[in-house]
Amino acid sequence: MARLIILIGILLIIVGIVLQFAPGLLTWFGRLPGDIRYESGNTRVYIPITSMLLLSVGLTIAITVLRRLF
Repeated sequence: MARLIILIGILLIIVGIVLQFAPGLLTWFGRLPGDIRYESGNTRVYIPITSMLLLSVGLTIAITVLRRLF
């Protein structure tokens, strides 16, 4: 369990460093086809359906691989 927490921490540090030095790297995330965006006057509604599905699939694959390694 400790190894998994350390690995997750290291991955979060790496993602943080990448986002700090290359903020434009993930500008596509949240603007995929299927993400609902509605703006009218002072009202903004944003529902990132496709982005969250992509994130869910990616995390599921990552967690499955990590569980098999440990």
